[in-house]
Amino acid sequence: MAQPILRTARLLLVPLADRHLELEVELDSDPEVLRYLFGRARSRDEVVASHAQRMALAGKVDGLGFWIAYGSADGTRDSTPPATEDEGGFVGLMMLPPAHGPDQPDDPAVADLGYRILRRHWRKGFASEASRVLLRHAFDGVGQSRVIAQTMAVNAGSRGVMEAIGMSYVRTYFPTWDDPLPGTDLGEVEYEMTRETWQAGQLAR
Repeated sequence: MAQPILRTARLLLVPLADRHLELEVELDSDPEVLRYLFGRARSRDEVVASHAQRMALAGKVDGLGFWIAYGSADGTRDSTPPATEDEGGFVGLMMLPPAHGPDQPDDPAVADLGYRILRRHWRKGFASEASRVLLRHAFDGVGQSRVIAQTMAVNAGSRGVMEAIGMSYVRTYFPTWDDPLPGTDLGEVEYEMTRETWQAGQLAR
């Protein structure tokens, strides 16, 4: 299955494409957005390389990949999602690729949830809202067995999203970094949602 367009109460999620590169450049130009990832803004060349990697990852498992999130101009809790991306304002990048990397399982049935939101849209609940529809897509649409999410242990905001959407803490681990960020000594954390937990939650509702 191809990546679908997804909608939430306030957001339109469009599969990442080459036409979205400038939005990725905008997102990664804010060092605060990347505080717990790189600790600095990224250059255009770095974003171009990341975009190519994302597009390649999106082709590995049908239905998984990356989405650009659009919201209404005001982004309030009473707003509605734009009908098309041309009508919406850029909110952020939502991620649901197959799990990858040295500290993640090499299993096509496991997806890696992530979110990167423009600073002006922080604390509006957008990351949680988009993550819930991505979990539904992962389990009910793609048929994944497990979805994981990882971040620095000190990243309270990201961990709060993971907990708010019902993911469970799995472990703390300690990767080796060439240029560690402040707080690296406390490690990275992993959360998960299993297919069984997801289905149980749906039945409970």
